Amino acid sequence: MENQLIVYNTLTRKKEVFKSILPGYVGMYVCGPTVYGNAHLGHARPAITFDLVFRYLKHLGYKVRYVRNITDVGHLVADADDGEDKVAKKAKLESLEPMEVVQMYTHDYHQNMGLLNVLPPSIEPRASGHIPEQIETVNKILEAGYAYESNGSIYFDVQKFAETNEYGTLSGRKIEDLISNTRELEGQEEKRSPLDFAIWKKAQPEHIMRWHSPWSDGFPGWHLECSAMSTKYLGDSFDIHGGGMDLTFPHHEAEMAQSKIANGKPSVNYWMHNNMITLNGQKMGKSLGNAISLKQFFSGEHPLLEKAYSPMTIRFFMLQAHYRSTLDFSNEALQAAEKGYARMMKAVETLKKLPVSQESTVDVDALKEKVYVALNDDFNSPIAIAHLFDTVKMVNSINDGTEKITAVQFEDLKKFMQAILFDVLGFQEEEVSEGAGQEVFNNVVDLLLELRMEAKAKKDWATADKIRNQLTEMGFVVKDTKDGFDWKLK
Repeated sequence: MENQLIVYNTLTRKKEVFKSILPGYVGMYVCGPTVYGNAHLGHARPAITFDLVFRYLKHLGYKVRYVRNITDVGHLVADADDGEDKVAKKAKLESLEPMEVVQMYTHDYHQNMGLLNVLPPSIEPRASGHIPEQIETVNKILEAGYAYESNGSIYFDVQKFAETNEYGTLSGRKIEDLISNTRELEGQEEKRSPLDFAIWKKAQPEHIMRWHSPWSDGFPGWHLECSAMSTKYLGDSFDIHGGGMDLTFPHHEAEMAQSKIANGKPSVNYWMHNNMITLNGQKMGKSLGNAISLKQFFSGEHPLLEKAYSPMTIRFFMLQAHYRSTLDFSNEALQAAEKGYARMMKAVETLKKLPVSQESTVDVDALKEKVYVALNDDFNSPIAIAHLFDTVKMVNSINDGTEKITAVQFEDLKKFMQAILFDVLGFQEEEVSEGAGQEVFNNVVDLLLELRMEAKAKKDWATADKIRNQLTEMGFVVKDTKDGFDWKLK
């Protein structure tokens, strides 16, 4: 398409025309999960967000090297520089070796990403498999004079960095405010400043995972891992770095600073961050105790869930919101997404057998253009989906005989819908419903409620009330809406 791809850069806080460092090639790094528990809805959002980015860049003709890491060591509880490793803590609780925990929950993550039709990345490095690269990065920062050793641990000197560089630009924080608002924490006396962060930590006797280094037997700092792995696979500078917006500070802020010192230049052209998923306005996550695992969504076995939701319903639900907007979970929203997705897939089936004519009354090119304009505007999936529903209306009108399409347009429309729905948005036809019986069931209920609407229009209140009352007795909850009606089973 002629339209230029526009992306929102978290660093500059504005939309920018995307231009890759190497023509036709994109290097993209996304912070993957810390594998110490079952994959939950919060894991799904960045995975689906950057799966869309990955898919669309390839659709535009770019060759993409997509690196998404697995954090299996060094991520401490409360994201601090002291305390227990999250993976090691889980290993103790379950009486397992840390790498057993890693293998178990990495498998769970992969399994759930597969169900969501998230493509695997080009490379999926593990932090524990890149200790030499991380030690080398620490050495570079030490040699440049921006880190110091203290009791066997190595800390990045934030205030020295800030003397000649901006620190806090990614998260929108000022170094002066950070200094005044940061208090000394117990156990951090070995730091010169509370702002400093560990790039190598000396392991305490009880710490399970440790490696030999020139400074101590220890482990890498969480922030350092991504710098070392992204540099190894994408070079000193690459195009896109992504992750959840909760990573902007301190993780990505620290990563940006240490990479600049280690590599001698800024490492990332475009920083991209997806927003959070909330439950009643509160972030969903394991640390807050309100996370619902993806397996629970797929099975319906959770007190907050009214029913099971298919992986494609979850994917459709997420893509109906722009990746930079907050997405609030509710059963009503998921059920609306379920119906919308079923309607879309029904149109795909109808499209396969549309009648063609010698003449046309539809403008396929105009609809295609609207979808591409939306996707080129910072991957605006909700607007693209809205235009795809215009295509659904077109398909239904052609099928009903109220509109006409030529054979050439028909083939073009089929190719376009296949490309956007399945190759770019990543949907799958086989995930539409719980089977043909469920579809018939849904259609029968819809038919009864449409008959009720017709009765209301004719002021036949007795018939309208009878249909609603009997459905209620059978366990249905019927709601009148401005567009017609909505229903669900209790």
